[in-house]
Amino acid sequence: MNRPCKPCFFLLYVGTPANIKRRRYYSPDIKRILYAMCLERSAPGMMKEGVTKSVASDMGVPLRVVQRVWLDGKTGGGISAFDSNKKKNCGGKKLPFNPDIIKDVAFNVPLRQRHTIRDLASALHMSRSTLHRSLKEGKFRRHTNAIKFTLTKQNMKERVRFCTQMLDSHSLPDDPTFKSLYNVIYIDEKWFYRAKKNPIYYLAPGEQIPRRAVKSKNFIEKVMFLGVTALPRFENGVCTFDGKIGFFSFTKLEPAKRRSPNRPRGTLELKAMTSVTRETIHKFLIEKVLPAIKEKWPAEERGCPIFIQQDNAKTHIAVDDPDFCRVAQEDGWDIRLMCQPPNSPDLIILDLGFFAALQALFEKSSSSNIQEIEANVIKAYLEYPVDRSNRVFLTLQACMREIMLAKGGQHYAIPHLKKGTPERIGQLPVRLQVDKEDAVHFITA
Repeated sequence: MNRPCKPCFFLLYVGTPANIKRRRYYSPDIKRILYAMCLERSAPGMMKEGVTKSVASDMGVPLRVVQRVWLDGKTGGGISAFDSNKKKNCGGKKLPFNPDIIKDVAFNVPLRQRHTIRDLASALHMSRSTLHRSLKEGKFRRHTNAIKFTLTKQNMKERVRFCTQMLDSHSLPDDPTFKSLYNVIYIDEKWFYRAKKNPIYYLAPGEQIPRRAVKSKNFIEKVMFLGVTALPRFENGVCTFDGKIGFFSFTKLEPAKRRSPNRPRGTLELKAMTSVTRETIHKFLIEKVLPAIKEKWPAEERGCPIFIQQDNAKTHIAVDDPDFCRVAQEDGWDIRLMCQPPNSPDLIILDLGFFAALQALFEKSSSSNIQEIEANVIKAYLEYPVDRSNRVFLTLQACMREIMLAKGGQHYAIPHLKKGTPERIGQLPVRLQVDKEDAVHFITA
């Protein structure tokens, strides 16, 4: 066995000593700059005394480097001597990719056989690497397809009618725009789970994998919340009303039936309601939602009509419920209930984007019981930025505009309004405009 000599053997197993200086690499661009400075400070064809020293001092490089650059430039034909010698366009030629292959196979290969790059490469008889490079170059695209809710013809008519009713009558027919939606309050329910089944973490090399365990993956602790929110108000860039009416949890206090090492028998414990009925919603609306609205709503708008929009769930009460109407009309208030069209989660800001944002904020915390779930959800609700809530209302109006163009259909792409740019300069609109001809057509239809 041939072993390396003693110095090499030492470096192989111990490493390079710290006191050994490595030669620094100077790119061709730096060498051109050094040579140009030397030419600038010298007479034609003659180097003046002290030029290399001054250039080395100004550029912070060793004197020998400047001297070597000057010598290479003189002997190599000037500044072109520092051109890179790296070969270009070397190696095998890239095979051309014909996009028509994708178009041809789109009519022959079912969509269910095109879920992955591997399946598509097999259908095209191509390598996965070639197909992946073509994907990065934009020769074809990746699409995530979301399943939509089924609509009947009556549903589509009601969706169009609802959107046209949201147009401001004073702006018709010359400049049709949506209403400001300042007097609309949106309510809806959402489950928040203690933990996700398959979250994604980024771990450092060698870091221990998190250990999570529950008694049953199908019965993870969860709490239902009733969200109540409205459009925030701004005056001269200052928020005067954040629109956060409340976020109420469906929980109750029950005495413990058995003793445990953590508490004695009979201790009141916070439990989540496993069944939310119409009577429960009726009680929450009268005892929690209406008092919160009357407490937080701008006092100068008392007496003006305020609409609470709800979906058509079976647990929601009727819009003419006598108990609700009696409490809603007390003390000079005019609060009314209204329902959105059936099968239309895209017509309420909570399902459109508000709940998803709260879910993302909630998942940044860690909850181990019902009390912590409730506390973390309320914390996420209070910390949610008001300006982002204001953007969701503009997205709602954009969706209503697309619904009218789609004749009440649900297969449309949510438009990107680029709301960040006008918001930074204080020109974010409150209402969106609608094409005049389209507005007249749908109103008269």
